[in-house]
Amino acid sequence: MRKGIETIRVESARAADIAALSDLLSVLFTQEAEFAPNPQAQHRGLAGVIANPDVGVVLVARQGDHIAGMVNLLFTLSTALGEKVALLEDLVVSPAARGSGVGTQLLTQAIAAARMRGCKRITLLTDGSNAAAQRLYAKHGFAMSDMVPMRLALE
Repeated sequence: MRKGIETIRVESARAADIAALSDLLSVLFTQEAEFAPNPQAQHRGLAGVIANPDVGVVLVARQGDHIAGMVNLLFTLSTALGEKVALLEDLVVSPAARGSGVGTQLLTQAIAAARMRGCKRITLLTDGSNAAAQRLYAKHGFAMSDMVPMRLALE
C-alpha cells in the first residue's frame, strides 16, 4: 500500500466544503482545454448538487482536515436503458496528493455510489490529451465510446 492511502477517508461533501472544492475545480479547469475557472459558477454548481441529492452527489477525499480530492456524479434517466444513469462530471485530486491513490479511492467510491443509487451506467468526458486520467478510468472498466461529444452554449 502506498504512503498516505490509509489516512484518506471518502465521504459526502458538506456545504462547508464548497470553498475548498471550488479551489480544486479551479485546478481542474486550468488543465482542461474547454473550460476556464469561474469560482462563482463553481460555487453555485457545487451548492446545487450538495443541497439536492436527487441531482447528484459530491464525494470528497479527506486527509485529516484537508480535502485531497473530489468527484461528483450527476443523475438522469436514460431513454435507451429506461433506467437511472450517472454522469461523472468532475474528478480532481490536489497536486500535492497525486500519485497517492486518492483518485483511485474516489473513483471506486463514485462507482459504488452510482450502483447504490440504482444507476445502470456512468458516462464521463475527459480531455483527449489526458492520458493519465484515461488510464485510471480504463483500469476501472471504462471504455472509449463511439459516441462523439458535441456542445451548444446557450449563453
